[in-house]
Amino acid sequence: MQPVLEMYAPGPFVLWPVAGGEPFSHLALHGGLSPAEVGAAVRRIAECNDIDPDPDVGDDRPPRPADAVGSFLHGLLTFDSLFAAGGLRVTDSSTGVAFLPGCCNGLEEWRVWYEVIGGSGPVSFGHDPDAVAELCGDAVRLTVDAEQDNSPVIYVPTSELSPLLDGVERDLSAFLVLAADWSARHLPDRAASVTAALARALALPEPAGPSEA
Repeated sequence: MQPVLEMYAPGPFVLWPVAGGEPFSHLALHGGLSPAEVGAAVRRIAECNDIDPDPDVGDDRPPRPADAVGSFLHGLLTFDSLFAAGGLRVTDSSTGVAFLPGCCNGLEEWRVWYEVIGGSGPVSFGHDPDAVAELCGDAVRLTVDAEQDNSPVIYVPTSELSPLLDGVERDLSAFLVLAADWSARHLPDRAASVTAALARALALPEPAGPSEA
């Protein structure tokens, strides 16, 4: 089980170094990413929230700043609730079947998996594919695409799911520590605010220690 970001088409980007990748691929977040991969992840999360303030719908955020970096990061740094396209990827190592988050699913909601363990009923993780998880006795059934009659499924014993989720939190926390250090190097004037925003986007507490260069 891995926390993943859904990456978009890697077009030109000049604000900081970013790793390349395939359109609509998934980047697993963990503590072993390269600086360029961290930069690509920060770019993607910022892009997910790059929306102009709209006073007509009660959006009272301040206007975008004039500088390019500040303008690009504006949504990330001003939205209270953030969206990070992606979720949790579960791969059955014995069959190779992969359960992937669908479109419009957000990594910021990864803790809803604990509700699955609690038997809250079927939980959907996006569409195209329509990924669904549901408690079935002493296991959680993961349907790769509920819109397909013959969809592959993965069964995860509930006794194993909590440790897997603990691993997800460790991976996200390790990534956030990397991102804090990356921000201090590449965005020194905004390192603290960027780190705080990334923590919100990943449903984590901020890492301990200074995040300013």
